[in-house]
Amino acid sequence: MSSFWDKRDQRERVLDTAAVILSAPRELAIDTIGIASPTADDLVVDIHHSGISTGTEKLFWTGEMPPFPGMGYPLIPGYEAAGEVVEAGPDSGFRVGEHVFVPGASCYDGAHGLFGAAAQRLVTKASRVTRIDRGFGPAGALLALAATARHAMAGPNKAVPDLIVGHGVLGRLLARLTVAAGAPAPTVWEIDPTRMAGAKGYQVISPDADERRDYRSIYDASGRGDLLNDLVGRIAKGGEIVLAGFYTAPLQFAFPPAFMKEARFRISAEWAADDMVATKALVEAGALELADLITHTSAARDAAEAYQTAFTDPACLKMILNWGSL
Repeated sequence: MSSFWDKRDQRERVLDTAAVILSAPRELAIDTIGIASPTADDLVVDIHHSGISTGTEKLFWTGEMPPFPGMGYPLIPGYEAAGEVVEAGPDSGFRVGEHVFVPGASCYDGAHGLFGAAAQRLVTKASRVTRIDRGFGPAGALLALAATARHAMAGPNKAVPDLIVGHGVLGRLLARLTVAAGAPAPTVWEIDPTRMAGAKGYQVISPDADERRDYRSIYDASGRGDLLNDLVGRIAKGGEIVLAGFYTAPLQFAFPPAFMKEARFRISAEWAADDMVATKALVEAGALELADLITHTSAARDAAEAYQTAFTDPACLKMILNWGSL
């Protein structure tokens, strides 16, 4: 492939790509869209695999996402992608052929790139990507979610969970990271029988089967704000409830029980650079498994059906789009 930066005439060239375009709630298709020409510190990346988030992306798909900076339609979704560098700017510090994790891109002409990773090719600042081993395969796309789970638990004044609510991908990652840290195995609550299996080194039970009322740190990975009063009743005095999901409605709870427990609430946001470094190291060392969290794969050309499955089938933990089969 000829390189843009090898040419003396560096007038802007026309680039385009196939991408998932969400034009309105529940209106999603693969289409062609223009992308910006790269600059000296940019990379052009051919995406091999991208993941579908059943949290924030589902809210855009249903139209339930509350106002958020940078949002709007048409939208290129996706913040979980892995691929190969096909062009590297002279100031990028990368080489053609390196494999990278890409957390999204905003390079599109005529579409919002709040996320922007669900595309066959994209342009991104080199500073945003992370080098990964080719052997990660499709699981390389899951690094963002794993780093988000690590961000919730790691750092000053943070406690690992002893109860996790929800055994989806995020809940499983929180549990696996707790075990990998050498902490006592957490309890995980799940109400969907299809998601009870798959625990490794910890127990998954129904909330109704749990009589405990002295949890020190409860992590909610379900995104259900209506559970707050129940969770307050389950913590020890001075215990903490960590909101690790994404919540569309205003959150509220009864004050007297929380007052009596001296409850603490913490909101966990997106991952930072050190979370990605630490998570990548755990995966490379074999201490954190990601590949078995992928339950469904689909050719990118069938994206509309894949997104529908990811958002409506409880048996689908993580759907991966394969862009090589477009």
